[in-house]
Amino acid sequence: MATNKEYLHFILDQLSDLAEIPYRCAFGEYMIYHCGKVAAYLCDNRLLVKPVPSAVRMMPLASYEPPYEGAKDMLLVDNVDDREFLAALFTAMQPELPEPKKKRK
Repeated sequence: MATNKEYLHFILDQLSDLAEIPYRCAFGEYMIYHCGKVAAYLCDNRLLVKPVPSAVRMMPLASYEPPYEGAKDMLLVDNVDDREFLAALFTAMQPELPEPKKKRK
């Protein structure tokens, strides 16, 4: 089941207090960026974030799930209704997210 547009727009609205939250569609799912870095995936109407140390500290009981078969596990965010929590989570994660890979020429 692919993520529907309503869920995408709900999550983007929840993150609207943050600057630089673009997204990219890939195979019916979405990658969410924060300040130029991949921060989360929307897959099967689930918000999954990279398991960087700050995210693990903020969600110590979160389950680890792959966004799609064969992918590395990410943290499932259950608390998507709390705008302040999501903003704090993405803000805390941003410095710890990996830099984007350089494109080959």
